[in-house]
Amino acid sequence: MEGRVESWRVTLRDFKMTDVEDFMVWAMDEEVAHFCSWEVHKSREEAEKYVSTEVFPHPWYKAICVDGKAVGAISLILGEGHARCRAEIGYVTAAHCWGKGIATQAVKLAVPAAFQDLPDLERIEALVEPQNVASQRVLEKAGFVKEGLLSRYLTFKGKTRDFFAYRILSADLPVAVPP
Repeated sequence: MEGRVESWRVTLRDFKMTDVEDFMVWAMDEEVAHFCSWEVHKSREEAEKYVSTEVFPHPWYKAICVDGKAVGAISLILGEGHARCRAEIGYVTAAHCWGKGIATQAVKLAVPAAFQDLPDLERIEALVEPQNVASQRVLEKAGFVKEGLLSRYLTFKGKTRDFFAYRILSADLPVAVPP
């Protein structure tokens, strides 16, 4: 299949300041930011500030890497108090990575890692706009279940939007059998 990456290895790791140049590839791209809640970054300084003040202190924010190079990000917004059993997943990849299975692989790696890292976590959910069919496919291929449509659910970028709600439960994952 043309455009399909055949010889790559997707990994997740903590962000490093040396990733800023790679971060700028997707963070400054209007097309990439279209379905994201954030606005594009306009300069290297702005990107460095974001990484320093938002990414580094974030409790669960990872670089999506292909053969060691950062090509995207994946994060969890953790619930608090009575909602500490759940988190919302978000992910983004550079446009040149779209349609190659990279985001799907990253989500498949992130889900069990998050359940292992966060012992109170029982549910990971995702919100996806109905027009973002590619992201819906990522979640479905990664084992998420579409729960329904949340009409006029969130406002960002000046517009109130509908979202599909997806979820995966820790109980949905296969139990690891010790060797």
